[in-house]
Amino acid sequence: MTISSFQAFILGMVQGLAEFLPISSSGHLIVVPWLLGWPEHGLSFDVALHVGTLVAVVLAFAGDWWRMLAAAVRGLAAGRPFDDADARLLWLIALASVPGAVAGLLLDKWAETTFRSPVLVACALGGMGLVLWIADRSAANGDARAVSLREALLIGLAQAAAIVPGVSRSGASISMGLFLGHRREEAARFSFLLATPITFGAALVKARHLVVGGDPTVALGMAAAAVFGVLSIRLLLRYVRTRNYEPFVFYRFALAALVFVVALVRQRQLG
Repeated sequence: MTISSFQAFILGMVQGLAEFLPISSSGHLIVVPWLLGWPEHGLSFDVALHVGTLVAVVLAFAGDWWRMLAAAVRGLAAGRPFDDADARLLWLIALASVPGAVAGLLLDKWAETTFRSPVLVACALGGMGLVLWIADRSAANGDARAVSLREALLIGLAQAAAIVPGVSRSGASISMGLFLGHRREEAARFSFLLATPITFGAALVKARHLVVGGDPTVALGMAAAAVFGVLSIRLLLRYVRTRNYEPFVFYRFALAALVFVVALVRQRQLG
């Protein structure tokens, strides 16, 4: 890997923020180096950044995961695995993780090659931005309610679309939650909990590529992703209690437009 410590920190910060804000971390990790003319950061660094965001979401929701796991164990021991609300939530998260896992296994090679075109990322940024804008207008304003079995499956299917860089895992799952009539904060919260198993699975599959000890830039990027990941989770949950997702919609449109303009200018320069 040939990136500098500064570049590693910036990319780690970008990963941490964009993984949980509905703006696509994978899309940013493609277009940011492309726009700035930075070298390829390599698969080992990519895996390290995902490990960093995994640490972030586990730290941010450690209490929730402890309650869910404890409730699930108690339920299994009593022969009533779905009686407790926390236990049911755990099983729903497990179910919702299946579509994303299947999509990752089937389309991983495309995600690392064909899907990495900056222009394709820009199309996904713009298209998903429109979806998020429409979904945000469907957000409920009443009391919070639990996610149902059907809703968990639909949110999981939406998350699977994030195999295409630029779509955004959180953007897709939050949008589906909003379409299903959940409040903005509850849609984001379920999306963040859903991030844990899918991120863990992706990191586990590619763990053999992770090399930290011999390259301090990898550890720096991982740490930055973890720190800014926790900050972005707390920021978004606090923000959407009283505000909507429109700023993220406009940001997606603006970035997509920038990528299109830069791609056009570079094409003309080459021509």
